[in-house]
This record gives sequence, structure tokens and C-alpha cells, in this order.
Amino acid sequence: MDAVTTGALVAVAADVSLVVDKEGAIIDVAFSNADLAKELGGKWLGRRWADLVTSETRPKIDDLLHEANPREPTRWRQVNHPSASGGADVPVRYCAVRIETESRVVAVGRDLRALAALQRRLADAQQDMEREYARIRDAEKRYRLLFQLSNEPVAIVDANSQRIVELNPAAATLFGVDPRRISGTSFNELFETRSRQAIQSFIAAARLAPRVDNVMVEIAAKGVRVLISGSLFRQDSAAHLLVLFSRVEAGAGPRSEQDANLLQMVVAMPEAFVVISSDLRVVSANAAFLDLAQVGVEAQTRGEKIERWLGRPSIDVGILFANLRAHGAVRHFSTIVRGELGSNEDVEVAGVLLPGAGDPFYGLTIRAVGWRPGSERLGGRELPRTVEHFIDLVGRVPLKSLVRETTDLIERLCIEAALELTHDNRAAAAEMLGLSRQGFYAKLRRYGLGDLGEDDSALDDDGV
Repeated sequence: MDAVTTGALVAVAADVSLVVDKEGAIIDVAFSNADLAKELGGKWLGRRWADLVTSETRPKIDDLLHEANPREPTRWRQVNHPSASGGADVPVRYCAVRIETESRVVAVGRDLRALAALQRRLADAQQDMEREYARIRDAEKRYRLLFQLSNEPVAIVDANSQRIVELNPAAATLFGVDPRRISGTSFNELFETRSRQAIQSFIAAARLAPRVDNVMVEIAAKGVRVLISGSLFRQDSAAHLLVLFSRVEAGAGPRSEQDANLLQMVVAMPEAFVVISSDLRVVSANAAFLDLAQVGVEAQTRGEKIERWLGRPSIDVGILFANLRAHGAVRHFSTIVRGELGSNEDVEVAGVLLPGAGDPFYGLTIRAVGWRPGSERLGGRELPRTVEHFIDLVGRVPLKSLVRETTDLIERLCIEAALELTHDNRAAAAEMLGLSRQGFYAKLRRYGLGDLGEDDSALDDDGV
């Protein structure tokens, strides 16, 4: 190949191609793209190669020129060119070879800007990781110190195996155990046998709810009652419980033993009891309410609107709580409870307003009324007989059905009155009501009055 062809191949294969004379001046240059030529300045002809690089990399240019020989190329060396735009230096990696017949050196360079940018990103990422690691390490130190020095007993429990991961010194003192040897012990073993069902319910609820508060249990061998509260968190792809303990002491106000017994009786009572916040959301509910609402655990009700289960939609709840706010208490409020599985239960509600320093709370007891004499509903053979019965049905059945049943009641009352006035003479009663005898008989059968007026049946057949 001639010199022109060789030069073209070199220019295509490299990002920068140089021909340098024996004095180190550039006598020919080629760039692979215009962007690189613009970034490097482009006006290199006649200038010394060493003058086009930064001061700290000039010795590398001297080494390239000195080591260049006709037999093999030099090893690659990276140098930096000042940017013509005033930005960061442009890194270029060069290799040189000397032309045997002439005192010239041909150098080819590769643009390393993409690699340099990647290296900078890697360095920045490494620094960010180191800063984040230092932040996490400092936070761990702070929380570890807080965990160890806290006067409140705290335990960390594996939510799946229910084994203790760690106790702080306050918790170890409360249970009378060595905190260094307690790790791996079953959480249940810290409590009396009669409290273990409550522990299981607490753990099950904590898996579903953001937080579970004030579950009464008794410490094994000590007979000391404590209230436990906890919340779930995840660490290393495993679920853990952070459990807090509060000792229940006699005469300690709201945490006295008498109040604790009262609380347990409310929880266990057969009638539904629910505590509701000022925005009408469930705060707490006993097991009887869960049965009425057809809900599995209390955590599924906490924070939900009470009208999800209580009252006819858009009717009863507003009336009930308006009366509670106005009078402070309500008794014998008739409504329904709608279960999650579609059932409707007639109930009576008694409620009280619980004023406090902040927003008020409401306490409701809900009793299923079941069937009582005189409480028949539409759709059966028996019909309401008084206006009060109709008023009781408003909101429970559609207006269309109520009007139809009201019409039936009036028809029956008119037929009975006509029969009484005519001494059970059906023909006369039909004429009095303006009905044909066939239509009158059909209505008698409809309302179950066919046994009336048997004594005058012969007269009816003769047309009297």
C-alpha cells in the first residue's frame, strides 16, 4: 500500500492520528469526528505535540517519541488535552511507531471521554455508598444506645418463629433473665400459661395491623401483670415484632387492676361493644361486635368507618350520632348491623359520648333483638296493623313494596268492615264495596277470609 492509503486506514481506525517530525512538531493530523476536533481545538499543525497536553502529562509525550521504533509500537499511554471549551480535560490514549525510512513518528490516539465519564460516575457512586454506609452506621449506634439505655422494657421477636431476638436491659430486669442468654428462647415462655392465648392473638393481630396496643398478660413465675404493645417491621427479608411492656400497678390510675378487670369484662361480654372516634372511625371493638360484623380480627375493623357495618345507608348513623352530640346518651335506638358476608341483623343501640381534653369519643353497646311478638316484617302472611308498625318499616323496605302492602291492608280492613255491617252477607258486602261477587270472593280467598259468612252461602248461590 502507498502512503496515502496507509494514512487513510490509520485515520479511520483511530480517533486522533498524528504525524510528528524529529523535533516533535505536528506536520499532519486527522480527527475521526468534528465534535472531537472542536473539543481539542483543531489547530494543531506546526505546533509541538508536547505543548498540546497538560503539564503533568508532557513527560509521557517525551517517552512516546523516545521509545518509538520501526519494529514495534510503543505501549499505550494516557495524556490529557486542555478542552477548547473550558470544560474538563479531554483524556486520549496514544501509541506511537517510527517510520523506518523517514525521521517521523506516527501516533494514533483513542478518545477516552466515555470511559472517563464512567469512571467519574463510579467514583461518585462509591462516595455516595460510603456516605450512606456511614449514615446508617451512625444511626445504628444512636438507636442501639437508645435501646440499651431506655427505661422502658423493649423486646424484638421473630414474627414467624415467635422466638426472642433481643431484649434490652430494662426488659431483662422485668423478666429476671440474662439478656445475653435469652436470645432464641420462645416468647411464650416468658408468660403464664393462661396468658399464652392472649400472646398468640397479639402476634396474629400485629401481623395485620400497623400497631396493636394494651394487651393484658401475666409474667411467668412472678405473677406481675403487664400491658404489651407492638408493631411489625421487616429486617433482612424477615418479619420482626417490636414489643413494648408497661407494668400494671394497683392504684396507678387508668392502669389499675380494677380498671384492667373492667376492661377484660367489656372485651368478654356477650353484647357488642365498640369505641368510635370523633370522625366516626372504629378505635376498638370486642369479640361480640366482630361476630355481628362477621369480621375475623379486631385489626380489620380498626380505622374503618362505623357506617360500614352499622345502620341503614345514609340514614341511621347520622341520626344516632347527632343525638349523642346533642344529649350525651342514647338508649333503645333501633337499627341494623350489616355483616361482611351479607347478613342483616336487627339490633338496639345504647350509646354515650365520652368527652375528653381533645376530640370526644363515643361508646356504643349493640344488642341483637332477634324475633319479638308484633315485630313481623313485610313479605309474610301477617301484615302490620298500626301506623307505628308502618313507621318502623320506613327505610327497611322499598317505598313501592310499602305502598303495595298498605293498599292490601286497607282492602282487608274494608272487606272486614263490610262483612261486619252486613252480618257476613257476602252478596250485600260485595254490593256495598262496588265489587262483583266473583271479585269479592277472590279477595276473600287472598286475605284468608273464606271461612267467614258460611251461614249465608246458600243465599249467595241462589243470588240473594
